[in-house]
Amino acid sequence: MANRIVIDEELCKGCGLCAVACPHDLIEMSIKLNKHGFLPAVISADAMLRCTGCTFCAQVCPDVAIEVYREKKA
Repeated sequence: MANRIVIDEELCKGCGLCAVACPHDLIEMSIKLNKHGFLPAVISADAMLRCTGCTFCAQVCPDVAIEVYREKKA
């Protein structure tokens, strides 16, 4: 399993802090509203391949809408 993040788009209020915190600019804001009327954070499959699992995005998320999974090192 490679490093990846999971963004719960229904919990996300679209503050954009995660996009600012990402050192590789991998997170963007969606163009589609979630059920609460916010534009949530999203990450594309291509961007996910470049994710380092640094956890900056999850650390700054005030809604705890991001989970980070890191590759297990042997």
